[in-house]
Amino acid sequence: MSEKSTNPYDMDSPCFDPDRYLQKLLKECSLKQIMDTESTIVRQTQTLHSDMQTLVYENYNKFISATDTIRKMKTDFRAMEGEMNLLMSNMAEITEFSEKITDTLQGTRNQLTRLSGKHQLLKKLQFLSSLPAKLKTLIEEGNYQQAVQEYAHAQKVLQQYGKQPSFQGIQEDCVQILEGLKKLLKEEFVKTGKTAQSLTEIGELLLQLDEKPSALAKEMLECATKRLHEQLVMLQDQTDRDMIEFIDLGIEGFLNDLTLVISSYNDMFLTKHIEQEADDFEQVARVDLNNFVNTNIDEYLALVQDRAEVEIGHGDSQIILRGLDRLHRRLTAMRSLCRALDMCKSGIDIIINAAYQLCKAHMKSLKDHFSDNLSSIRLALVSAKSDSSQTAPQTSLKELISNLYVSTMEKVKGLLQDLLIFLQPDWSFNLKADTKGAACIEGIRESLLVGFLRHICSTMNGFGNINSSSPPTLLLILSKMCLEMDKSGVHQLISLVDELYDIDSENSTTLVHETELCAEMRDSAQHLLDSYVRLQGLNLSQMLRKSVETRDWLNCLEPRSVRAVMKRVVEELATIDNVLGQLYDTNDMRTAASSDSSRKTHFSLTASKQSQYRSTWSTYTPSQMDNSFVSNIHRLFSEKIEIFSSVEFSKVSIITGIIKICLKTLLECVRLRTFSKYGLQQIQVDAHYLQMNLWRFVSDENLIHVLLDEILGSAVLRCLEPILMEPNAVEIICERN
Repeated sequence: MSEKSTNPYDMDSPCFDPDRYLQKLLKECSLKQIMDTESTIVRQTQTLHSDMQTLVYENYNKFISATDTIRKMKTDFRAMEGEMNLLMSNMAEITEFSEKITDTLQGTRNQLTRLSGKHQLLKKLQFLSSLPAKLKTLIEEGNYQQAVQEYAHAQKVLQQYGKQPSFQGIQEDCVQILEGLKKLLKEEFVKTGKTAQSLTEIGELLLQLDEKPSALAKEMLECATKRLHEQLVMLQDQTDRDMIEFIDLGIEGFLNDLTLVISSYNDMFLTKHIEQEADDFEQVARVDLNNFVNTNIDEYLALVQDRAEVEIGHGDSQIILRGLDRLHRRLTAMRSLCRALDMCKSGIDIIINAAYQLCKAHMKSLKDHFSDNLSSIRLALVSAKSDSSQTAPQTSLKELISNLYVSTMEKVKGLLQDLLIFLQPDWSFNLKADTKGAACIEGIRESLLVGFLRHICSTMNGFGNINSSSPPTLLLILSKMCLEMDKSGVHQLISLVDELYDIDSENSTTLVHETELCAEMRDSAQHLLDSYVRLQGLNLSQMLRKSVETRDWLNCLEPRSVRAVMKRVVEELATIDNVLGQLYDTNDMRTAASSDSSRKTHFSLTASKQSQYRSTWSTYTPSQMDNSFVSNIHRLFSEKIEIFSSVEFSKVSIITGIIKICLKTLLECVRLRTFSKYGLQQIQVDAHYLQMNLWRFVSDENLIHVLLDEILGSAVLRCLEPILMEPNAVEIICERN
């Protein structure tokens, strides 16, 4: 600002130098710029002239208006000056008349003052003489408060003149009457059915009648407790009202009476100093009041909590929470109004308990819904089994799995959304801001969602137990359901609950992590799939075992066909393969080259030379080499086959597991029988038939060859005349069947 005021080139500055400004302009600017500057200066000069004319005009009008106002004020002040002179003369006359009146009435005034004092004394004496009768009349009419006020009004006079004989009788009568009133008030005080307002009024009257405050305070709390208990008994009978009406009744009755007792107790015993009591009276009275309030609040909240537990899961959650919200607002207001009180509960515990109860109700609903879905699936499987169509049960498996998965997911999501009602911003309570409330929100995640997911796992594992009578297809469906939950379901639900309830489960050390639940789901899927393989394998093994145990292998005829049980086993495996194909990928790697070699007779010298997987013991006769020695050598160099190992989630792995159980059962049954020559040849034909048909179900054909080798080797060892059939004859019999 200082630089601008001293700048000689600034037109607005008082130090402006026109000559220097012109010289600078001619030196630095072009002709066009100089002309533009001239135009600008001319335009600004005209604007300034116009503004000056406007200011002069406006100020001229204001000057004329001010002149008119001053002229008018001069006229008004002349009239006001005359009125003030008249007022001064009137005041002087009034003062003169007042002095004359005072001088005239000086003697009469003193006499009137004496008469007035005597009149007042006579009125007091008249009041005292009629006081006992008046007190009796007021007490008979039940107007106790007016009677106490009348006595208190006359008490000072009686205390001053009570020793005089004329007043002593009146005082004794009044004291006797008031003793009777005090006794009557005490009877009314302890009488049941009195409202808190009545107790307060009677207590005030007793204090005015010099009742001992410490005893009266205890009696007041005892009587109020009886009255509040009656309120609670009345509330217990209100079973036909909804939660909002129930809470409103409690607020208008119980809590209003409790609040009135608290305020009256404070006014009578705590806020004012009572000289005739001990120094610790206030402290003791406050402790008694705190115990009284907390005891009654606990009883009332216990009643409300019982009612809420009855309503939760059966009534409308919105109505229940609206009622609890009103209760919480009222209790919060009581805490703010009675800050000196030590109120332990505010109603938030009831709301948290309601959330837990609703979680339990929702958990039961989820379990029932899941159980109903499983029952529907079992019923659908039974209906499909009774249907003669072979495609009906196959095409519906994916639909059953999808329905079970989608129905379960939607049910859980819906209930999680329903529980969000506890976190609405319009409630007076805030669960997230409360320590117990935050734990409750995490409890919703753990007790409802995590608990239900683990319930699914335990239920699924129950179907896969050894003692379970579940159909095999159901185990397959449930295993696939667990895989879907592991793949996406668990992640969706955990992400949803964490997002809805603002839970940081990733960084929590107490909450169950998503990966743990996924691992449990996958373990359940694996358990169910292993149980399915075991059950299907045992079903087929039962047929094979009975077919071996019920046949007389020592008196067999020369084999002309494959036994029917072998055909049945292959058919069942084909059916299982079709069912698995509906649920698992069919891009399983199988040895395509095996098709040609598997059609060759397995037990021939030519075939054994063509494949490294063929056993060589069958090309020797018993006279050439000891069979048990050859068999032991073969087992020594063969890879160990795990029969009951866990299978993978693929069609080939599942059906391979079933085949291993079947062939292992057949092997063990063969080891326990003794065969004739034709019995051995029948086993040879059956084994070759299985070789021709089982290779397409597995990825490693060598596994079939090894097990069939062991079966035929065991039959040779158990044969009385171990002579094998010609390979060409075996092929003809098998191809004919």
